[in-house]
Amino acid sequence: QKDDSQRLLESFNSDEKEHTLMKSKAEPYTSKEEMVLEESESPLNSNVTAFALKAKVIYPINQKFRPLADGSSNPSLHENPKQAVLPNQVMETSTSGSLGSLSQGDKEDCSSSTTIHSTTSDDRFQARAFLKVTGFPEVLTCESFDVKLCLCSLILKDLMLLDTELRKEKHVMFMQVLKVYLTDFYHKKKITDDLFKKILLVQENDFEELQKQLDSRLQNTEMSGARNSEYQTLEDLERKEREYSEHVIDNMEAFWKQTDKAQQAFLDQSKCSSAKATKIMMDLTKKMIAVESLLSESQDLQAMDIQERLFNWELMVKMIDSLKSYIPEECKCRLNIVSNILDHLTVKNNLSVRQKEELLTDLHKAFWEQLAHFSNECIQQSKDLILKRLECRAKKREEFKHRQKAEQGSLLSKTFHIEDVHDFLKAYHELLEKHRQAQWELEEEDDCESTEAVADLYKELYSKASHALAELVTKLFLRTLPIVTGLSVRECELLKEEWQENLVPQLEKWETLRQRRWKLFQEQLLQEKKLWMKEYALSAVMQKHLSEKQEKIIQGVISRLGCLSDESVNYILQKHRLLLCSVLTRLTLRRVGMAALARMRMSRKKSLLQELREQHTLQKGSSPYQDEDQWQLQKAVESHILEEEEKLEEETQQTHLEFHQQLVTEIQEALQFLQQHMEQVIGRTLLQHARREAGKKSSDDGQDFKERLVEAAVESVYGTSNNINRLVQNYYQQIGKITEGYERKKLQQLKSLQAERGERNRLRKKQENELALKEKQTKGLLNISSTVHQRMVLQQKKVLAQFELQQQIRLESLKQKLLGLHHLETELENQLKEAEQDFVSELAALARVPMAVKKQPSKRSKPAAEKTNSKRKSFQSPESEDKDNSHENIQESPGLTSGLCR
Repeated sequence: QKDDSQRLLESFNSDEKEHTLMKSKAEPYTSKEEMVLEESESPLNSNVTAFALKAKVIYPINQKFRPLADGSSNPSLHENPKQAVLPNQVMETSTSGSLGSLSQGDKEDCSSSTTIHSTTSDDRFQARAFLKVTGFPEVLTCESFDVKLCLCSLILKDLMLLDTELRKEKHVMFMQVLKVYLTDFYHKKKITDDLFKKILLVQENDFEELQKQLDSRLQNTEMSGARNSEYQTLEDLERKEREYSEHVIDNMEAFWKQTDKAQQAFLDQSKCSSAKATKIMMDLTKKMIAVESLLSESQDLQAMDIQERLFNWELMVKMIDSLKSYIPEECKCRLNIVSNILDHLTVKNNLSVRQKEELLTDLHKAFWEQLAHFSNECIQQSKDLILKRLECRAKKREEFKHRQKAEQGSLLSKTFHIEDVHDFLKAYHELLEKHRQAQWELEEEDDCESTEAVADLYKELYSKASHALAELVTKLFLRTLPIVTGLSVRECELLKEEWQENLVPQLEKWETLRQRRWKLFQEQLLQEKKLWMKEYALSAVMQKHLSEKQEKIIQGVISRLGCLSDESVNYILQKHRLLLCSVLTRLTLRRVGMAALARMRMSRKKSLLQELREQHTLQKGSSPYQDEDQWQLQKAVESHILEEEEKLEEETQQTHLEFHQQLVTEIQEALQFLQQHMEQVIGRTLLQHARREAGKKSSDDGQDFKERLVEAAVESVYGTSNNINRLVQNYYQQIGKITEGYERKKLQQLKSLQAERGERNRLRKKQENELALKEKQTKGLLNISSTVHQRMVLQQKKVLAQFELQQQIRLESLKQKLLGLHHLETELENQLKEAEQDFVSELAALARVPMAVKKQPSKRSKPAAEKTNSKRKSFQSPESEDKDNSHENIQESPGLTSGLCR
């Protein structure tokens, strides 16, 4: 009879599973609310089934409706009821200890690898809705399955809040720095009061408009795809994070464009000199670099704190989850011992099988009612408690923000001079850091107090429920058994004492298992901390690599320009450093968010594997002596766990690779913005340089003296037409000889450079052939000792090295060609100046021009030649210069020769 009842219970359990499976196939997920109902569908029923299996409850074979442990019939065999569960109702499904712990059959089913790794389950998990929480205390009332998802969503929310605060801090700092410079110009009477106020008002309005645009985009992102404001899916969360990152990068690009526009408007209105404008822009850039460094350091530290907070949250949630399991575990222990005592009475014929079934059924029903009451009270009272604490937290936060705003306004209202800007930036940042730290400590303190309050509530309810369970057992032994069995009250009291003696070691054993589970959980958290530290290290390496690569690129661009002053080059480098720091700061935070999303995506499979590993560890430690079958079973389980770990590791790497590719795409987009912005900065710098050089040249051309000389020669009676024509012809002949010599030397120079380049190419090809021969000799060794990926990396490095070498050789060749042509052009210009000087001297002597006028061009042309020799700006390519040099040089003094010819 005992075996038959066990078989019936097992068939009942399989019927339950089959019914749930058929229902899940017949009713696909259509909405988040239905999905939540489906995921949490009557877990207590399966809990009772597992409970009954362990308690070895026997039901009559011919009973049409087999009663559950609460005494009610099982309607799932004949109808399809809908359990009235609120969308956010908490249903206890913890495997760490409850009535829903797996039966032996369930554990055997879990040995299949498809229970953890399934594409269909992955897609379903991506679309599974979980509660949208606003603070940690709300997580204490969530079901266990959603805890990790809710906690990671809070981490993403904290990261987003941190990003928003730091971005606003940067905007405020820039406006204050700009205000300091405007105030300085106003005090020096370089701008009027109306202009001062106008510039400030325009810039403030522009930055407010930027913030409004960003807020509007983020609001649209938050509202898109939201069918239920109380729940969210992992898929929606990933999409929102991706769109948020895009909007923030666009806002960052618009911000830096606006800062350049503000600086340019300020300098244009103040009408300061070019050198002064360059110095001011350099100072502003350096100060914003200091701001970015402060914000980047603050972001890294707070991101680490946020991650540490996640681990503390998990510890607190695990503690509450452990308290929830106290009463279910005690129920199992008490009922198991009662069932054993009743079995013993049945063997001694003090009870019939029917009587034992009825007693156990009644006791199950009473225990189940107490357990249900305990669960409902835990849910309701904990929710009420959390709601009150959240209201108090909101009030404290508002008061705190009001005080913070007053302190910030007091600091911003002070007047600072240019030399005090660094002190202001440091003081303002330290003030905001102090406020953030105080807010952080306030939230942590409230989280701990909320957890302690919920824990005290659960302990109080546990004490009441435990007392009620003990009363039920006492009633069974002292009132019911004497009537049913005919035993004396004394004998029943002895049975009750036996039950109490057996209960103590059972509870101690369960407490030992609970402590071991807690230790395993802490070890798991420690492993996750190590993984996060590895992620941070990889992020730092990536950031350093990007920084070095971009610095190398901008240095190469500047080296090819070659005509800019040191101040201009320094400004370009500082501007590039500022934008690069801003981009890398944003991408670093994005990488942290992606790590949290990857953790959320793998949380379900990690939890299942951790439960499997935990069950195996506890079972292995509980039985030190094993027979052959147990040993074989243990080996099979260990092999299965290793297989699942390998699959999980592979899927984790694939998930991280997917997020990494997405991050690389976003990095490329951000660097594209950086490149476009730097192109504009370099273009403006080149334009300013060209204007300065043109101004210098126009001031040194000596055109006034030439006009006076022409007038004097025309009015002179000593100069005849033949004499002047002879001078002009001799001058043109001399210019022709000079240009012919220049063309000849230039051709020789190009031939020489081409020969040198050919020789270098020959030597390079020879070296490449020698390297290729060595690679062929070691190819077999590489194929054996290296993986495919390593060989691909080596080949990639080889190709990149060859490309960089060829590019460097080509650049050096162009530099040599440019230097040679520049030297020839300088020599040509000197010869033309000398020819012109000789012509002017002969003309002055012929026209009998006074010596004072005669010496004037000598004094003015010499420094002009020296300036031209020291620095020459060429606006034509060498090829076009080769064609037009002769014509341009002949027209060196058009006003002088044309006037004399007349």
